[in-house]
Amino acid sequence: MSADVRDGMNWAPTAALPKPVVKQGEFVFASAFFDHGHIYGQTNGLIEAGGVCKWAWDPQPERLRAFCDKYPGVRPARSFQEILDDTEVHLVTAAAVPSERAQIGFQVLRANKDYFTDKSPFTTLSQLDQARREVVATGRKYMCDFSERLHSEAGWFAGELVRGGAIGRVLQVLSMAPHNLNKPSRPDWFFDKEKYGGIITDIGSHQFEQFLYYTGAADGTVNHARVANFANPETPGLEDFGEAALTLDTGASCYCRIDWFNPRGLRTWGDGRTFILGTDGYVEVRKYIEITREPREDQVVYLVDHKGEHRIPCAGKVGFPFYGQLILDVLNRTELAMTQTHCFKAAELSMQAQLLADLKKQ
Repeated sequence: MSADVRDGMNWAPTAALPKPVVKQGEFVFASAFFDHGHIYGQTNGLIEAGGVCKWAWDPQPERLRAFCDKYPGVRPARSFQEILDDTEVHLVTAAAVPSERAQIGFQVLRANKDYFTDKSPFTTLSQLDQARREVVATGRKYMCDFSERLHSEAGWFAGELVRGGAIGRVLQVLSMAPHNLNKPSRPDWFFDKEKYGGIITDIGSHQFEQFLYYTGAADGTVNHARVANFANPETPGLEDFGEAALTLDTGASCYCRIDWFNPRGLRTWGDGRTFILGTDGYVEVRKYIEITREPREDQVVYLVDHKGEHRIPCAGKVGFPFYGQLILDVLNRTELAMTQTHCFKAAELSMQAQLLADLKKQ
């Protein structure tokens, strides 16, 4: 795992104040398939909430060895099946090649365990259709780490503000998500659209999850979507720009721009920002950096309401409550962290937008 703050593929936040929700050994999980560095963030979140990572598995020995070096005490499994056969394991978290995530998840569900994957959880609507059937048939959870909200203290706190009525009824959500491309560090699958699903399916799934959460919507309609390869002709399978506009069932409108054009002068891997307009105010979420500020600050929420202007630093103060909530959901069979319907709908809308954008290119 890289320590370079400009390396988004290996970005793995850690909590300043871990908050275990269970006693040692009450929640056991395994980490597998380390194709994306987000697996470290997923693992961190579960450990900090009190989980015990018992097993690790990856078909590449060097990746498996690096993971076990990072987390002493984790056992390297001889095969993925060894994890599936262990009845002590409650959940498997994984960050496989996106197109392979669904089939891995189905194996996990059929082994009577819950599944927690990196985004995007699917690359095709047919995978989603099967996942819905598998969840019903097995009674297990198929969850996704939409980390732009779940592993962002500012993103999470903004949700608390909005859900608490701080800005009234939400009318619009606007999200911008520039990322570092850093081509030399990327694996081959990153440039193969069949494997990563397209930029709206992939990065965009973060934004669509936030649209649903911040507005409280259950569904929506995609009005516009576009993808392009503007500046990387040598890798034609890469989409370096995407955008989409939606109208949700609450009446709120939403727009996102996602791209691989983060300037080299920025001190971190991306300058993700979300703007939430309500009837009684608005919120701006600075997820990763407050530009030009020295020393560097990140995780800041701006709130403007009828009482005034408020700057709210969140770093080290909010933590990452989602992971503890997920652990308790797994143990208690509840849906407090995220409903299965919400998780699947975010993925569905992002893939519908991707399909619309693909049709426009034909």
